[in-house]
Amino acid sequence: MPLYPRLPRWPLLLLSTWLLAAPAMAASDLHDELIHRVQAFLYEEAEAEEVVIEVNPPSAHLPRCEWPEPFLARPDAPVVGRVSVGVRCGEGGRQVRYLQAEVGVMASYPVTAVDIAPGTVLTQAHLEQRQGNLAQLPRLTVRDASSLLGQQARRSIRAGSPLQAQFFQARALVERGQSVVVEAGGASFRVTREGEAMEPGALGESIRVRFGQREIIQARVVGEGRLAVDL
Repeated sequence: MPLYPRLPRWPLLLLSTWLLAAPAMAASDLHDELIHRVQAFLYEEAEAEEVVIEVNPPSAHLPRCEWPEPFLARPDAPVVGRVSVGVRCGEGGRQVRYLQAEVGVMASYPVTAVDIAPGTVLTQAHLEQRQGNLAQLPRLTVRDASSLLGQQARRSIRAGSPLQAQFFQARALVERGQSVVVEAGGASFRVTREGEAMEPGALGESIRVRFGQREIIQARVVGEGRLAVDL
């Protein structure tokens, strides 16, 4: 009889499986510091109280990143949705690698409270706030509606829709064929003339104005039915 009893095969198989998995686990643990550093960096950059961040781990074949210094690959882009993060590694940041992350920011944003017809001038009464993940909104969604108040809808917008700047245009203060007053002035004088607008115009836009039968000038819209020419 052998001195020691023979061990069954299944413990040996489990042991060999664990030994094969050990290098991969060690490699994963090796990158934990890098992932945590990138997550903390994205949390600060997102500037929101409630953030969900998922960082795709680096390849297990890459060496450990010493003294990681994350930076945004596109610093001008909003930190929401899919984000590319660069990381400088080693002394002096000589090595650079890039990681992909998904950033979900839970925050409030304005939506239309009612259906809006084309030509409707947007007011605060048309809006309400909704809470959600900004990463799931259309790319050009507007979070601050103040810049759109007073503008006209270009198209029909259904209730509950997030706001997008391309849905609106500046409200026309002058209509085609309208009688308008054109002001011209300098340092010490100002004169006015009445003319006819040859095209519609919103605040700040330059349009053509006709005086009599032949005289046509360009003037800037400054108010309801009022234009100005700077001399």
